[in-house]
Amino acid sequence: MTERWKPSATVAAIIEHQGKFLLVEEHTPEGLRLNNPAGHLDEGESLLHGCAREALEETMHLFNPEYLVGVYMSRFHRPAIADQAAQDVTYLRFAFGGTLGALQPARSLDAGIVRTLWLSPDEIRASAALHRSPLVGRCMEDCLRGQRFPLALLHTDPSVTGLPSGPIAP
Repeated sequence: MTERWKPSATVAAIIEHQGKFLLVEEHTPEGLRLNNPAGHLDEGESLLHGCAREALEETMHLFNPEYLVGVYMSRFHRPAIADQAAQDVTYLRFAFGGTLGALQPARSLDAGIVRTLWLSPDEIRASAALHRSPLVGRCMEDCLRGQRFPLALLHTDPSVTGLPSGPIAP
């Protein structure tokens, strides 16, 4: 039996305020890169919970997802480096727009996150060579075009979270 191919599910927070977008600068094997606050969906959490958690871990701010910007796929290939095997990963990204909440000063930034920064669309476009993924710019452009889908499109069955049925909450 061959192993079934599965994309890696990720969530991203596309946070805009006063014409600028919140990005994180993070350490990667390729060096410092810019990314949306984003990360892997954890077992047992909904897409909304995962996005709010990742935004909190990477920015130290609460985040309330209010709409779906889009669903994206991209493929990343990293050649073998020294003692690390080559990687070939397809990411399935769910990007959410919403409201950035209060700073949680008792928290610290996730390991690997150097800092958060607010950049204009032109600054983000000009820094494309430093983006962790081509989806950083694509999600911003879709958000700028007004692409917004209702969260009602999403459903997480209680079997995923172990929680009783009810309204979806972040």
